[in-house]
Amino acid sequence: MPYFDAASSAPLHPVARQALQASLDEGWADPARLYREGRRAGLLLDAAREAAAEAVGCRPDELVFTPSGTHAVHAGMSGVLSGRRRVGLGVTVSAVEHSSVLHAAAAHEAATGGAVTEVPVDRYGAVTPDTYAGALREDTALACLQSANHEVGTEQPVAEVAEACRSRGVPLLVDAAQSLGWGPVEGAWSLLTGSAHKWGGPGGVGLLAVRKGVRFAPRGPADERESGRSPGFPNIPAIVAAAASLRAVRAEAAAEAARLRALVDRIRARVPELVPDVEVVGHPEHRLPHLVTFSCLYVDGEALLHELDRADFSVSSGSSCTSSTLTPSHVLRAMGVLSEGNVRVSLPAGTPEAEVDRFLEVLPGVVSGVREKLGAPTGSGGPGAAAGADEAGGSLVVDALGRRCPIPVIELAKVFGEVPVGGTVTVLSDDEAARLDIPAWCEMRGQEYVGERPADHGVAYVVRRVS
Repeated sequence: MPYFDAASSAPLHPVARQALQASLDEGWADPARLYREGRRAGLLLDAAREAAAEAVGCRPDELVFTPSGTHAVHAGMSGVLSGRRRVGLGVTVSAVEHSSVLHAAAAHEAATGGAVTEVPVDRYGAVTPDTYAGALREDTALACLQSANHEVGTEQPVAEVAEACRSRGVPLLVDAAQSLGWGPVEGAWSLLTGSAHKWGGPGGVGLLAVRKGVRFAPRGPADERESGRSPGFPNIPAIVAAAASLRAVRAEAAAEAARLRALVDRIRARVPELVPDVEVVGHPEHRLPHLVTFSCLYVDGEALLHELDRADFSVSSGSSCTSSTLTPSHVLRAMGVLSEGNVRVSLPAGTPEAEVDRFLEVLPGVVSGVREKLGAPTGSGGPGAAAGADEAGGSLVVDALGRRCPIPVIELAKVFGEVPVGGTVTVLSDDEAARLDIPAWCEMRGQEYVGERPADHGVAYVVRRVS
């Protein structure tokens, strides 16, 4: 069964499995003890730290291991914010950071009142260095920027932003979870975090690098282990496996990146040709080599994922239709792109070309089947059961209240051909995804999105027909 969700968690690398099995017999003792078993465990931990530090591009004494990448993010952010509290309480983040960063920033804001400044992104999901630099304030104690986005693969201008932060004396924390297996993060970053299960290591191992000179005061429970930055007994076998797999994937990275990029390029090019009404999102060039995301009009994201699973393909989605909160991904929302029917394909190392070819064969029929079940339009217009017309004004009103993504857009498309050029369709909806999907539909169709206004029990979205 093809597994296409490496961005969530990559399959365990063979080197990680070998290292884990070998170190289970050697790394069980307390590495802080001076007897033979302790010294042996300590040597394994030191060797793993040196290997990870080399891959990261820092000194071994600047790097500690944590129980997860999320733990590393929270420990890094809280440590800097505590150490620099005399400077200020402000935090600057991009609008598309991983939820671990956004949650840590929100917790800091709630606890201290420190303002969180969110830097907007373009339609590809990238910040501009000038915009990010302009968001740094006198009281900014910490800035955060991911190296590459976890949902759409877009790479961020980390080196340029790091230089802007350095010139302002603001430390920059880089979440490198998605990119670290492909290569080091360039630039004068101050802190860096990673997560082993993203590059083929075992789960339950993260890393946090803090450059010398960064003011850092660990918060919460502490002990003498890991420089006081990650308390508790270390899982040495898992740490050894994580470091070994990081070294192994880095050795393979250049060749594998070129091979997977070619497969992803094929998906990016072929999906819009094979499936009508699709938007491929993320930067076409400045992106991770193994990841592609696209959104399909008139598709329920949850149904699409289930049907692909039945066809033996494991993929992920940022669609609101797959979320228990029924709100679209904050990444897609910040980018202003279509959220319905969203599919993220992230290929693990070693993915055969034939599996990608079969995915491209299966996808059109799966999407068509989901659209047919939802009653999606097959042409430019059609009857709209929930529409009310104002013939004199050349306008229609579609009542989609109480109906969830993608139904509001489907109902819009069904009646749109009934209004004359210059006429409008007003969609009444209380679905949060409509705020993204209706403007995205307009852009894909070349129609004018007039705007939104409050309505009884929801929002009225107004679209004008221009062709």
